[in-house]
Amino acid sequence: MAFTIASPAFKNGGTIPRLYTCEGQGISPPLEWTDIPTGTRSLVLIVDDPDAPDPAHPKMTWIHWIVFNLPPDLKGLVEGISQLPSGAQTARNGWNSNAYGGPCPPIGVHRYFFKLYALDDRLTLSAAASKDQIEAQMRDHVIAGTELVGTYGKTGK
Repeated sequence: MAFTIASPAFKNGGTIPRLYTCEGQGISPPLEWTDIPTGTRSLVLIVDDPDAPDPAHPKMTWIHWIVFNLPPDLKGLVEGISQLPSGAQTARNGWNSNAYGGPCPPIGVHRYFFKLYALDDRLTLSAAASKDQIEAQMRDHVIAGTELVGTYGKTGK
C-alpha cells in the first residue's frame, strides 16, 4: 500500500474546478488520503504554485495553503473546511493570510501542488510561520510524502 493524496473533485494532473479558485467561490477542495505510514504523529499539507507569476518565466513559488499538525488518524479534509481538527494549525500563505487561497494565476495555466507529508513528530511553530520555517522544522521528521497536482488557468468569464 502506498501513502496517497487525492481529491474527488479533480484527477491528478487534471483541471481544478472553478469553484475552488478566485473565479469561483475560492473554497478549498475536498482532499482524501490513504495508508498513513506507521509511526506518523502528524501530517503537514502544503499547497503551492511553482509557476508564478508566468509559467513561461516562473520567478517564485506562490503559497496557497499550509496546514500543519493534522492528526494522523485523519483521512482527509472536507470541501470548504472552516474548522480544522483539534491541534491542527495553519501557517501564512502568499497573501499573508492563514486561510486557503484558491488558484488565481495572472497569466497562463499554472500547476498547483497539494503536498502531504507524514511526520514522526508534531511541529512547534506559530500561525505566523512561513513555508521555509515549516519545511526547516519538518526536515528531519518526514517519514513519507505524497502529492496531487492540479492545473488552472483563468477563463475570464
